[in-house]
Amino acid sequence: MPSIKVALLGFGTVGEGIYRILNERKEEIKRETGCVIEIVSILVRDKAKKRLATPGTKITDDIQEILSNQEIDFVFEAIVGEEPAYTYLSDAIEKGFHIVTANKTMFAKHGPALLKHAEFRGVQLGYEATTAGGVPIIRTVASLLPVDRVRRIRGVLNGTSNFILTKMREEGIPFKAALHKAQMLGYAEADPTDDISGKDAFRKLMILSALAFGSQPNWQDVPVGGIDRVTIEDVADASKSKLRYRHVADISVDEKGAVHGSVGPVLIGIDHPLYGIDGVNNAIIVETDYLGALTLAGPGAGMYPTASAMVGDFLQMIRKSEKVLVTI
Repeated sequence: MPSIKVALLGFGTVGEGIYRILNERKEEIKRETGCVIEIVSILVRDKAKKRLATPGTKITDDIQEILSNQEIDFVFEAIVGEEPAYTYLSDAIEKGFHIVTANKTMFAKHGPALLKHAEFRGVQLGYEATTAGGVPIIRTVASLLPVDRVRRIRGVLNGTSNFILTKMREEGIPFKAALHKAQMLGYAEADPTDDISGKDAFRKLMILSALAFGSQPNWQDVPVGGIDRVTIEDVADASKSKLRYRHVADISVDEKGAVHGSVGPVLIGIDHPLYGIDGVNNAIIVETDYLGALTLAGPGAGMYPTASAMVGDFLQMIRKSEKVLVTI
């Protein structure tokens, strides 16, 4: 039976999730694809660190060991930050590896260049997991574009912020207490700045902008606000009026082709599609010429939503691949 060999770059929360899914669903994947999936290498920063046992898989801190392995077919990238992820993926594409990434910080800035590079080298690049966790927004928008025109995309793109706002409303606790609860549950990092400031949602919005409109607005022209200034009094007052705070990222294109965006907390009423989106869930409203408004919702934070989105990209890429990636 053919074998597809993969490498993981990064073995934190998401990397471990990918490893678990590929191993736990090994037989189902074999039946669906007709291939055996082998995780041959995992790149880590510290080889001495205690981590999940990975029998039969080489743990390395040297990216060249992976890049020089001509048997590898796919690379899953789950590294935090712009670098060295961008350099690693550029080199991997040059080597002819297919790529699956979850790195929104890197992809918001370098995604268009990586996609062009991948097309030039004839390899596939999946990036569903960069935006909205387990919500298949990238595949949905990509499938709409050939037959429809996207006019606007808006929604809750950060599960951490949504969880905090939900807890403030449901439990009547202040922002700092809700943030602490999110950290204790693993929904927020020790340094939650990107989530609560709106930077994380902004990056995801820029990825969607590039996909839907073929361009991004000037980053400095997009107002970005976080939830850190929303007080418990604000939330209580809103509830009295049957309103709820949602942290909304919004991008649209006008008739002249100019792209406009914003990120920040907004008040919404009971008739709004985002009104019932609580906890770590994300939701995105896509407005098009023909279909109208389409709303997608699902989990946006945690190990498995992101990892499952990456594995979903991987399986779709196997199905689409025109060349046979086999090692007998």
